[in-house]
Amino acid sequence: MSGSKDRRSKGSKGRRDRSREGDRRRTTRGSDKGRAGERKGRSGKIDSQPQRGGKRRRDLKGAAVNLPNFVVEALERVTPAERVAGALEALGEASAAMADGRYHAAVKHARRAKELAPNDATVRETLGLAAYRIGDWQTALSELRAYRRMAGDTTHLPVEMDVLRALGRDRDVTKAWEELQRRGGRPQVMKEGAVVYASHLLDGGNARQAWEITRPGRMTDEAHEADLRKWYVAARAAARLGDADTARKIADTIVRLDPGFPGLDQLDREIAAAR
Repeated sequence: MSGSKDRRSKGSKGRRDRSREGDRRRTTRGSDKGRAGERKGRSGKIDSQPQRGGKRRRDLKGAAVNLPNFVVEALERVTPAERVAGALEALGEASAAMADGRYHAAVKHARRAKELAPNDATVRETLGLAAYRIGDWQTALSELRAYRRMAGDTTHLPVEMDVLRALGRDRDVTKAWEELQRRGGRPQVMKEGAVVYASHLLDGGNARQAWEITRPGRMTDEAHEADLRKWYVAARAAARLGDADTARKIADTIVRLDPGFPGLDQLDREIAAAR
């Protein structure tokens, strides 16, 4: 890396330049998919396969028929019997709304599911992710934290970090990043965390550390969506540091692998400004 340009971003608290096109909330998400069935593919289109497991129960009705067995069985274990059917129906409706991009409707149904099954991890997860999609940061944060306590994993910790960014809680973003580093997670989750934290660092003008976190190794054609997002932030960091050649090389690789990747025009402008 060469150059010393490390310009601080400007903007109001919680609404700063968060690399909107590279920000997880404005690109196709990887780790903000729930266990109830909705997934995003590299193209950004919905892949309606469940996150893990695919077998469905045949004794369910309505929207609940599309819920995977493990989701149904987990809810049954923690919910009074007389509330199970209603909770599964509401969760199924919420999951279907999420898959269709009807996030306000998803929040409505997920809130109903929570009223009936507040101790179910998938219910809290679904409400948290739906709230995240509509910008209801406080609800998203509280529900995703509840999910993390119940499920005991770090799957959505990068989403929590992004919510904390939106709320302007800089120290808490760093604490969440440190927790993710300490606890670890699946490779994609760790990459998503790096995207969010490096974008946070760029918010604060720390392009050098953002580069160290996201700098690419060998950029191959087998890259996943999370790799492209990480490289995007790395290119922005390189441009901020005045290394237009490195930023251009990374950007060209992203274009070759995904010409429709969000934010490429903005990235071109940042690279041009670095020359």
